[in-house]
Amino acid sequence: MDTLLTAEIAANAPRYRRKSSTFIDGIHDVTDQDNMAPAQLYSTMSGRLFHSGRIAIVMVGLPARGKTHICVSMARYLQWLGVKTRIFHLGDYRRATVGEGGHVPQDYFYPNASPASTMLRQKILKKCREDIYAWLNHENGQVAIYDAVNPTAAGRRALAKEFAKHDVQTLFLESYVDDEEILKENARNVKIHSPDFDGMDPDEAAERYLKRIETKIPIFETMQEEELNYVKMINAGQAFFYNNVSFNYLSHRIVFYLTNLHIKARTTFFVRAGPAEGEESYKSDAPLSEEGRSYAQKMTETLLRHREQERKTNSEQAGHEVPLRPLAVWTSTRLRTIQTAEPLKEQGYNVRQRSQMSQINPGVCEKLSEMAIRRLYPEEVEKHELDPYHHRYPRAESYHDLAVRLEPIILELEREQNDVLIIAHESVLRVLYSYLMHCRPMEIPKLKFPRDEIIEIIPAAYQNEAKRIHIPGLDPQFTPGSPEDIRIPVPSIYSSNLPPIDGISSPVEPSSMDNVLTTRPPEKVVNNAKEMVADKVADLD
Repeated sequence: MDTLLTAEIAANAPRYRRKSSTFIDGIHDVTDQDNMAPAQLYSTMSGRLFHSGRIAIVMVGLPARGKTHICVSMARYLQWLGVKTRIFHLGDYRRATVGEGGHVPQDYFYPNASPASTMLRQKILKKCREDIYAWLNHENGQVAIYDAVNPTAAGRRALAKEFAKHDVQTLFLESYVDDEEILKENARNVKIHSPDFDGMDPDEAAERYLKRIETKIPIFETMQEEELNYVKMINAGQAFFYNNVSFNYLSHRIVFYLTNLHIKARTTFFVRAGPAEGEESYKSDAPLSEEGRSYAQKMTETLLRHREQERKTNSEQAGHEVPLRPLAVWTSTRLRTIQTAEPLKEQGYNVRQRSQMSQINPGVCEKLSEMAIRRLYPEEVEKHELDPYHHRYPRAESYHDLAVRLEPIILELEREQNDVLIIAHESVLRVLYSYLMHCRPMEIPKLKFPRDEIIEIIPAAYQNEAKRIHIPGLDPQFTPGSPEDIRIPVPSIYSSNLPPIDGISSPVEPSSMDNVLTTRPPEKVVNNAKEMVADKVADLD
């Protein structure tokens, strides 16, 4: 048969026919976009991706080793890729079993526990694992993260055999920490909010908590089982040890992510580039205007002043002088972003350029008014209004394309141990912010980043927190967020001043500002992704 005719038949067959003009990949034609992840490349009938079956990632390690932090970070990354992932924290099941205000027996965590404690422990373990199997088997789950101490080699071997009976592949992940400073930092970050340590000095609270762990879990065996698949993360990512990690592509991808992950404290700042001379178009790489250079200077002064104030506050809380963490500055290769970082570079800060961080490509719609786009591309406008995240105009990028392009930046961001300032276009900030703060895809196009604010992302064990820092002294004419991000129409429902994450639009419009030159105190941004993990204050699992 003629090759061209065969291609034409295939292109018009129902299983190949496209509903949009993308013609590139299979995700943009999926009707149920609400269930698609930001960087998901394709969909399947089962919901499982990468030709992989079901995987159980089993955490190993004593409390205050950063296990839950690793769980949440790993789940966030896998969910970003579209892999159905859920965390099953054994402590949640223990609390639910004993009831609110209840206490487990004194020997509950002992290997030679009493029969009553052993029965209670088995009851809790059984319920947790039943939920894991139910989610994997009946809800098309793919990666179940089992967050518990799992202290003994015998118990881990039994667990691997049990998962294998249910056709679930097991990957153990141990967080091994013997660095006293890391242990104290982890204990301070997670446990000082417990009522047991209310009003106590943070360092004393951390020491008491670590001693409590040694008392309650007297025996812990580090992983050395040669027949099991496991990764050992040593001292928050200083070193790694691998054993038998070779069963499928997804497991290798998880391991690759873990090698880029660490659990040390650091902060990420987001800021937009200053305004350029003339029109801020995609094709013309214009330099900063006079107002843009003034903006860069004031932004730098505000950021450095804020970091110094944070350092002083931390020193007062710790009772000793806390050094200021180094700051790395990332920009795209666009001239506006590079020049916005010039004041920081002049003060000796390391500035690095990332080509992946260039703004979203508007394609044929650049420099066209909304009226012209609606006249020339009415069908595309209709598709864009239905799905502004996945739709792309002719020869343009979608936000989904941008999210896929930014994956190397996300991995490098996880690997970075210094504080980071990212100077980029608003479209890039939307996608990176959505990764760190766990936003849904349909929320991303409407996130706003006014130029008179610096967004500060603070990693936490269970969910990231964010603040917005006002940059005083700016002309209100160029401080609002972009009305039309890349000169393409944004549906009215996505043009609202009410953002999906409270606090990511300007708190007041410039026209109503009484005093735009004054400094506002940093305002906390609420992360509404609370469903990922429950409250685990004073948890020992």
